[in-house]
Amino acid sequence: MKKIIKRISILISLLAFLVLPYFVFASAPLDALKNVGASAGYSQSTNETTISVIAGTIVRTVLGLLGIIFIVLIIYAGVIWMTAEGDEARVEKAQKIMRNAIIGLIITIGVYGIYALVRAISFSI
Repeated sequence: MKKIIKRISILISLLAFLVLPYFVFASAPLDALKNVGASAGYSQSTNETTISVIAGTIVRTVLGLLGIIFIVLIIYAGVIWMTAEGDEARVEKAQKIMRNAIIGLIITIGVYGIYALVRAISFSI
């Protein structure tokens, strides 16, 4: 029972850490820095086709494709498991595919969380 509670608490902590970048509300001091930059003569306008925008589009596309690959792997593993007909080797193969797909999804969500944090920081400056 303690092991289950420990795993659930670790999972909740991980999810809270990954969702944390969405709750960044530190715009007031950064607006003051923008005003200082404007008074110093720096341009505040940005071009929509900068390298950072292109890189962001590529990152979002790759993360979307990884999500689709995750769904396909889970469905594939489910089909293998459901058609195993009691064959332990096929069940273990399906479990291994699902386990690896879930680990990949966790890594992908972590990368997206870091990307969102960096994007929030870079757009707010």
